[in-house]
Amino acid sequence: MTIRTSYSKRRVIEIAQEKNFENKIKLYLKSHGCYFVKYFANRMTKVGVPDILACINGSFVGIEVKSSTGKPSELQIHNVRAINECGGYAVIVSPEQWEYLKILIGTLENLDFKDARQLVDSINAKFF
Repeated sequence: MTIRTSYSKRRVIEIAQEKNFENKIKLYLKSHGCYFVKYFANRMTKVGVPDILACINGSFVGIEVKSSTGKPSELQIHNVRAINECGGYAVIVSPEQWEYLKILIGTLENLDFKDARQLVDSINAKFF
């Protein structure tokens, strides 16, 4: 008996890659003493909220995690923009942007808000 799923093999690999990258980010945040939560979306919660919500040295940070081939939804892009417009820091990141995310975290730890804003814009340029 074959069990059919709605996910293609490629999508399953993409989900696994995204989860591995998310775990790497959470481990890095933990190692830097940052507060964070993994946001789990379901039918009872708001959709489009970034995967990881963090507080880095007093700054609100939203991190939407994508695989190398993943694309954000319009609602995810909208929410990331809204967080940034309200003075928080929100990014959509894929594994290729790992080094930039680490620099952003360090920049916020050092309270260098001008450079942090420029890094956010650079990181999001891939998806916006």
